[in-house]
Amino acid sequence: MSAHAAATPDPAGAPAGSGSGPRVRRSARFGWISFVIFAVVVALMALVPVTESVGNINNLTQLLILIVMGVTWNLLAGYAGLVSIGLQAFIGLGGYILLDLADNNAVQPFVALALTALLCGVVALVSSFVVFRLRGGYFAIGTWVVAEVFSLITQQINSLGGGSGTSLDALSYLEPITRLKDVYWAALICAVITLVGVYWLLRSRTGLALTATRDDEDGARSLGVRSTLTRRIAYTVAGIGCGAAGGLLLMSNLDIVPSSAYSVNLSAYMIFIVLIGGLGTIEGPVIGAVVFWYIQLEFASDGAYYLIALGALAVLMTLVLPGGIAGLIRRVTHVDPFPVGYTLASEEPTSGGAEGP
Repeated sequence: MSAHAAATPDPAGAPAGSGSGPRVRRSARFGWISFVIFAVVVALMALVPVTESVGNINNLTQLLILIVMGVTWNLLAGYAGLVSIGLQAFIGLGGYILLDLADNNAVQPFVALALTALLCGVVALVSSFVVFRLRGGYFAIGTWVVAEVFSLITQQINSLGGGSGTSLDALSYLEPITRLKDVYWAALICAVITLVGVYWLLRSRTGLALTATRDDEDGARSLGVRSTLTRRIAYTVAGIGCGAAGGLLLMSNLDIVPSSAYSVNLSAYMIFIVLIGGLGTIEGPVIGAVVFWYIQLEFASDGAYYLIALGALAVLMTLVLPGGIAGLIRRVTHVDPFPVGYTLASEEPTSGGAEGP
C-alpha cells in the first residue's frame, strides 16, 4: 500500500490501515505483473526497427501514434468527463508547428517535436479559457469550432503551404530507412511517455480530483476540489499529447494538408478507439488502438463499406459491451491491471493476491 493511501483517513477520521476503520488500498491482484509485461512489450517493440521490414516499421509507427491519440482523448472523456470532438485542432497544429520550426527556423526535427508538443500544450491552456465556458454538447461542438478556426488560419499562411499543403524537407538529409527507424523510436518514446504520464497523473491528487469532478462536479466543488483547474490541466495534457501525435504524423508521412490535418475524422478515430477498448481505463485505448489499426490494415481499401462497418461495430460495442474490451476482461478476470483509484481492501479477492505498485 502506498504512503499516500496509508495516510488517507476513513470516514470516522482514523487513518486507513490503523485497525480502527476500513482499510483503503490502491493495489490490485497481480497488478505488478502488468508492469512487468508492459516493460517487456516496450523492450520488444524497441527492437522492431532491427528485426522487421520497412513496411512493418511504418505500420507499427501508425499504431503508436493511434495509441497516443486514444490515450489523450480517453484522459479527457474517460477521466475528466469532457467529451471533445475537436482535439484534431492540436494534431493539425502540431504538424504545422513542427513544419515551421524544422523547415523555416532550422530547428533539428526531433528537437522540434518536443518543442511542438510543449507549444501545443500552451495553446491548449490558452484556448481552455474559451471552451471551458461551454458545457456538455456545447463544449464538444465548441472544440470542433476551434479546430476549424485553426484550419482556416493555417490556410492563409503561404509559408506553410496554404490550403494546398506542403512537404517536410528537414528530414531529407536522412536515408529513407534511417528516417523510418528514427521516427518509429520517437513514436515509441512518445507513446511510453504518454501512457506513463497519464497513469502518474491519474494516481496523483489531481487524478482523484478529476474523477470526483467527472462523477459529481457540484459535490466535488463542495468538498473543495478546484474542478476547473484540474480539468484545465487534463485539457493541457491532451493538447501536448495530440501535438506530439501531429508532429509524428508529419515526420512519418512527410506531407501535410489542412483538410486532413484538421479533419474531424481524427476525432472519430479517437472516439472509436476508446469505445472499443474501454472508456475510463488505462489499457482500454491501447487495446482499441490495436483493434482499429488491424481493421484499417485489412479493410481500409473497401472504402465506404469499411466506414459503415466501423460505425456499426462502435454502436454494437456501446450496446453490448459498454465497458469495452478492457471492461469485459476485468469482469472475467477480476483484475485491474493499472489501478489508479482507491478501493476497500475487503472488496478485493483475498486468495493469491499480490499487491501492485
